[in-house]
Amino acid sequence: MILWFTVVQIVVAVTAGLLCVALGLMGRRPSDFSVGALAVVEALLVTQVVVAIIGPLAGNPPTGDLLEFWVYLVSAVLLPAGAVLWALMERSRWSTVILGVAALAIAIMLWRMHAIWTIQIA
Repeated sequence: MILWFTVVQIVVAVTAGLLCVALGLMGRRPSDFSVGALAVVEALLVTQVVVAIIGPLAGNPPTGDLLEFWVYLVSAVLLPAGAVLWALMERSRWSTVILGVAALAIAIMLWRMHAIWTIQIA
């Protein structure tokens, strides 16, 4: 993983998460704004999948368990889609909070993926 890209992803995920949680606690239902914030997080995760495929080929192999990394990454890619589906099916203020919680969980997962890629010794 690339450090600066990981930091950008984490900042975007935390920003989207806090925004969605705040909007949900204020009583706002899912809107283009809250769902769009998670769409940006998802786009960055798809880019991370491409980076994770190209990284080892370019001389940046992971030092940790590759299977664990990919389980985190696939789970992180599926999480926004599940949260958005939930938000579109149950259009309540709590769905917006769920969008925020999903984005915050992704931020934590990204930090863990970075640790698996760079810090651990397999």
